[in-house]
Amino acid sequence: QVQPVESGGGLVQAGGSLRLSCAASGRTFSNYGMGWFRQAPGKEREFVAAINRIGGVTFIANSVKGRFTISRDNAKNTVYLQMNSLEPEDTAVYYCAATRGSVTTNVHNYDYWGQGNQVTVSS
Repeated sequence: QVQPVESGGGLVQAGGSLRLSCAASGRTFSNYGMGWFRQAPGKEREFVAAINRIGGVTFIANSVKGRFTISRDNAKNTVYLQMNSLEPEDTAVYYCAATRGSVTTNVHNYDYWGQGNQVTVSS
């Protein structure tokens, strides 16, 4: 199994950028599809981006398409979420998750979750 741990969140002004990292323990990181989700206060957890085991296939939510990019480095057991042109609506706790199956946009298909990392975008 893997244990994801997020880092890189914080406070940024609208229009700025942040890069989230998710380091996953375990020797079998490359066996897992990885996803990013977020949850704003009072809202359900929503899909942001996902990447398959070898990084050849990615999915991006329409709400962040063109602004966010997901990538992974299997040699470093790490997946990244590059966030550009941030908007106040992007404010949320961002979660990294791992799936033993195929990557999807469905939160219920992910088996292991990080504790979350706060991203706050000020206007």
